[in-house]
Amino acid sequence: MDYGMIGKIQKAKHYTEERDRFQFKKFELTFVGDNNPHEIQFENGVFRCDCDFYVSHDHCAHTMALENILKGMLPEPAAEEA
Repeated sequence: MDYGMIGKIQKAKHYTEERDRFQFKKFELTFVGDNNPHEIQFENGVFRCDCDFYVSHDHCAHTMALENILKGMLPEPAAEEA
């Protein structure tokens, strides 16, 4: 491994400790739940999950788990239009 790569690895480790450097704007993923997989999207500061609980509560265990994992890395939710 060359010295340039060693420096990049050290820099990457430093970056991982500074979570505020990362700002997620949009993504989607499959969350493998205890009973079923669920499709989750994040866009404009808002999560969406296809589970039944989310549909009636706008939050669920899946989205709350992601909020905890990504704490400090998500923008504030967009203001709703009137």
